[in-house]
Amino acid sequence: MIYLDYAAATPMDPRVLEAMLPYLQDDFGNASSIHQFGQKSRKAIDEARSKCIELLGAYGAHEIIFTGSGTESCNMAIMGAAFARKEKGNHIIISEIEHPAVREAAYYLRDNFDFELTEIAPNSEGLISTADIEAAIKKETILVSVIYANNEIGTVQPIKDIAALARERGVLFHTDACQAPGYENINVSELQPDLMTLNGSKIYGPKGIGLLYIREGLQITPHIHGGGQEFRMRGGTENTAAIVGFTKALELILTENHSEKIAKLRDKLLDELLKVPGLTLNGSRENRLANNINVHTPGLLGETLVMRLDIAGLAASSGSACASGKTDASHVLLALGQSPEQAQQSLRLTLGHSTTEKEITEAVRIFQGIFA
Repeated sequence: MIYLDYAAATPMDPRVLEAMLPYLQDDFGNASSIHQFGQKSRKAIDEARSKCIELLGAYGAHEIIFTGSGTESCNMAIMGAAFARKEKGNHIIISEIEHPAVREAAYYLRDNFDFELTEIAPNSEGLISTADIEAAIKKETILVSVIYANNEIGTVQPIKDIAALARERGVLFHTDACQAPGYENINVSELQPDLMTLNGSKIYGPKGIGLLYIREGLQITPHIHGGGQEFRMRGGTENTAAIVGFTKALELILTENHSEKIAKLRDKLLDELLKVPGLTLNGSRENRLANNINVHTPGLLGETLVMRLDIAGLAASSGSACASGKTDASHVLLALGQSPEQAQQSLRLTLGHSTTEKEITEAVRIFQGIFA
């Protein structure tokens, strides 16, 4: 079976599992306990946080908050920033191609707490214009959130420029960077976001662990109350093993360069796919994650094609894994100007560290058989 759905989930690197095992077995103590078992866990979490500070170019411990997922981090960023700044304004700006973790959180604020929401449309390739964001900012604007690299079409946005604009206008800026590590720069000292989301399951780490970067000195409203963990930002006993695993995965993906190899394999597969009559690329070819392919498959529903590929021995996706089971048209492709019918006729293929040239050759053969 060929796996080409790395944007949905990545396999855990064996070195990550090795780093986690002691905290799943012998060193299982609660990090809030003062005895030796607890202090071993506390030490591991503190060391992991310090390593994340180093890897991300952050400033201090309070900037790194460990969460239970990328979705939780996005929710914490959007709702926490909105509630903390509501006295200053009630206007939020997001792009039309945000992950549901940002999109639904913003809709929730709009529908239940009287926040005003503006959604910025991309161009036909999925790129967000900084000028359009600037035009949408007004006196009441308190937050802008733009996804760094889109999970469906792989489009990479000019995050550094958007962050600079937001800073100049006195508006908070959040970016969902879950798909970016290993392909794009995520150094917060260089990008200068106020808030940034990461996810362990996208970087060959464990599921059920995320990270929210919160710029030093920025106050947002906590969303989980309890024992005061994570600097009173997220109550609940820390998952030491997952935190250690996330940090090891982040270290590996930022220090080992797989991007060039993956890009070459991606281009080989994409070039062959585009030889199929009618198949076209969704999104930008240039401003795109090195591992991402998303093609329009006219006359063939994406879900149908995914099932046929699965039977043939290839795992792929028709869009966001977080919307699996839904037959709705992709909101990302609709934002690109496609009709509802067209937006259901797409296939996403995402490569990863383990993808081989032999697998790409076999994938081409499978596609040729289906589209013959």
